[in-house]
Amino acid sequence: MPRDCDRFSTPAIILHWLVAGLMIYNLYLGLTYEDATGLAKFTLLQTHKSIGFTVLGLSILRLGFRLLGGHPPAYPDSMKPWEKVVASATHWGFYFMMLALPLTGWIIVSASPTNIPTLLYKTVPFPHIGVVHDLPMATRRTLEDGTAEVHEILAFITIAMIVLHVAAALKHHFVNKDGVLYRMAPFLRLGGRA
Repeated sequence: MPRDCDRFSTPAIILHWLVAGLMIYNLYLGLTYEDATGLAKFTLLQTHKSIGFTVLGLSILRLGFRLLGGHPPAYPDSMKPWEKVVASATHWGFYFMMLALPLTGWIIVSASPTNIPTLLYKTVPFPHIGVVHDLPMATRRTLEDGTAEVHEILAFITIAMIVLHVAAALKHHFVNKDGVLYRMAPFLRLGGRA
């Protein structure tokens, strides 16, 4: 059974769930974007960009916290070595996606010939990437198309990773009963009961 020290710190738990919620919602917005039209499409895109840049900022904060000493608690001894390797690789894969998705989105916006400005939450102007925005128009179109394809592939990989991550957490909680979910779930108490 886990001890109190086996939990992630409160800031790590808050950042985890905040970023997870924002990413899941933004993936949903990205999937529904093509179905929208007119002003609804413009509003959806601005919201998608706002959330993406928020995820980028929070992810940089989270990664900095992790690299500066916010190390995760040790995995249970009951986990096999290969499971620990897969779990660690998955977590670093999520860090990559939390940075790569917003950054590729920023490149798309900066390269777009339509030159639509970004207003975070309809208020704060957010700049284009100057070096991308200053490229010749033909290069920008090519870059936008290629980066949009990469952005979409990364989104679908992230969805698959989220599904596997949730399935693994539920397996640890209900099958293995090893306290892994307790480490990050704010609604669980010692002993695994909500």
